[in-house]
Amino acid sequence: MRKILLTLLFFLCITALALPKEKLVIAGRDGGYGAALQIAVDLFMERNPDVKIELLKLPYKGLYEKLVIDLSAGIGAYDIVMLDDPWATEFMSLGWLASLEELGYTLDPDFVSPALAVCHYPYPDGVLYALPHVGNVELFAYRKDLFEKYGLKSPPETWADILQAVAVISTKEPGVHGVVFRGRKGNPIVTGFLPILWGFGADIVKDGEVVLNSREAVAALKFFLLLKQYAPEGVEIYNSSEVREALLAGDVAVAIEVWPAWVPDLDNPEKSKVVGKVEIIPAPGLVEKSSPMLGTWLLGISSASRNKELALKFLEFVTSAEVQKLLTLQVGHAPTRKSVLTDPEVVAKYRWFPNQLAALEAAVPRPRVLVWSEIEGILGEYLQLALIGELSPEEAIGEATQRIAEVLGG
Repeated sequence: MRKILLTLLFFLCITALALPKEKLVIAGRDGGYGAALQIAVDLFMERNPDVKIELLKLPYKGLYEKLVIDLSAGIGAYDIVMLDDPWATEFMSLGWLASLEELGYTLDPDFVSPALAVCHYPYPDGVLYALPHVGNVELFAYRKDLFEKYGLKSPPETWADILQAVAVISTKEPGVHGVVFRGRKGNPIVTGFLPILWGFGADIVKDGEVVLNSREAVAALKFFLLLKQYAPEGVEIYNSSEVREALLAGDVAVAIEVWPAWVPDLDNPEKSKVVGKVEIIPAPGLVEKSSPMLGTWLLGISSASRNKELALKFLEFVTSAEVQKLLTLQVGHAPTRKSVLTDPEVVAKYRWFPNQLAALEAAVPRPRVLVWSEIEGILGEYLQLALIGELSPEEAIGEATQRIAEVLGG
């Protein structure tokens, strides 16, 4: 009997040792974001064999809905949450995320400032509730070979330079349209328009009040409509796939909006007819300096997590320079650290990274309001009505302003 008990005790001990002592659950994104985060998760578990991490890879809308349900109820099903920066105001203001500083985190100046600023509430220097994980920023693409061929300013510095260039190229270069952009109603058209709006010195919301109805905003929309005449037919319904295809095929000279995940294919000879011909730069300016839209993805810790210290350890790991560089080289992750964006090995692979850093440093976040998704929907509706000629720029801006004021007032 004693031998049986000893044997049983031995197996119980072995089983206990085999089980992970600590566990984290991460609610993250699917696609390329999920693939990058999985690499970091696997490496963390390899270095910390007593830790088990479950990574959920969710679609955009599904992620938001699950996070709101869990975080608002304080369930604590997720320890670490991945969030789009426009969600930050809601999640942080309602107390759904833990303060990283209270957990002992020390601010790291290596992060690009605008990417770090949206991790604070109140924005831009309140309590730190998250760390910047994906350094998404709106970029601008142009055919350097065609600009040089026709003696156009390269790189272009202002939206006026762009209008001149696309007019010349559309006229003189057979089979090439001057410009392409996403014209589809909602988020697509708004995203492309924002750097123009901001560059013209206009804004949508300031200090919680709508400020869209201005001469500058009307001028920005009139300029946007001027660009349309040099765009492909049907641009009103273009989305990401159409813009990428036009660029890769060499059918356009300028794309007013591209994103880090799109760019590498431009230098891939298996997919691109314009290898080495397209330059990626920050969006031009005009009245204001270059003002590309910030699209950072953040990682925070649920206030209801029962593993906050371990969660912080993972956040520090996944956003470290070492891991960001690894993810960038392996899967094209968009870094948020200056040291990675300027690393010689990284720049040798991604030649546009110094310009991507410049875009990040100039980037402007979307308004820090709880109802941004509603505002974006309204603005996107009226921008497209102007694009298809159903409303004048003055009417579109005026009516959008009224609707946005109702949303903010409600």
